[in-house]
Amino acid sequence: MEAIILAGGRAERLGDAAGGKPKALVEVGGRPLAAYQVGRLARAGVGRVIVSCAAGDEEQFERELDGLGAEIVAAGEPERLGRGGGIRFAAGSRRESGDVFALNGDELVAVDFESLLAEHRRSGGAATIAVARPSSPFGVVDVDDDGRVTGFSEGGQIPYWVSCGVYVLGPEALERFPEKGDHESTAFPELAAAGRLRAFPHDGLWLTVNTPKDLRKAAEYCDAHPEWLSA
Repeated sequence: MEAIILAGGRAERLGDAAGGKPKALVEVGGRPLAAYQVGRLARAGVGRVIVSCAAGDEEQFERELDGLGAEIVAAGEPERLGRGGGIRFAAGSRRESGDVFALNGDELVAVDFESLLAEHRRSGGAATIAVARPSSPFGVVDVDDDGRVTGFSEGGQIPYWVSCGVYVLGPEALERFPEKGDHESTAFPELAAAGRLRAFPHDGLWLTVNTPKDLRKAAEYCDAHPEWLSA
């Protein structure tokens, strides 16, 4: 089994907190962000991880993600290809055919990869995406029919499913991916219209690191859950 990690982000919004590194290599809890994904993938049986990164960053990714239980192969994009294009470009470095995991390198996410793969193969879809109902960042105001405020409460979960950016892709799905652009506005709507796209509900950790505040939250989580580092 192989996996593709999207790691072309330049960490502009992290500013000095990135230390000049690509976003997927910014340290959280003493290790690069992408190292958590590589470690969890390796424990789920993935033997080879292809990192889609910016040209010139290949050696840095292969060095910093080495020794985590999977072979690391960096595929440097000749230009910005977008998420879908990046996955398709990286897929050109595969040694195997069949299903492949694909995910973002700038997140802490505890998707059960083994169960995701099993559900994908059980359902027979061309692709399966992990979906979640994230917590609302806003407080809830209860209002009656007369416009009277009757109470306040903390925000709960958003009542919609959103993509976690973690997928299992079969050959049919990869063939639809654009050479440049975003697959969630091209390939996935096509697959959904054909009834070939499946969902895998995820109810655990999912934290994207875009800002210094996100980086602090990720570090606080790792400090509070040392057991997760080796999960």
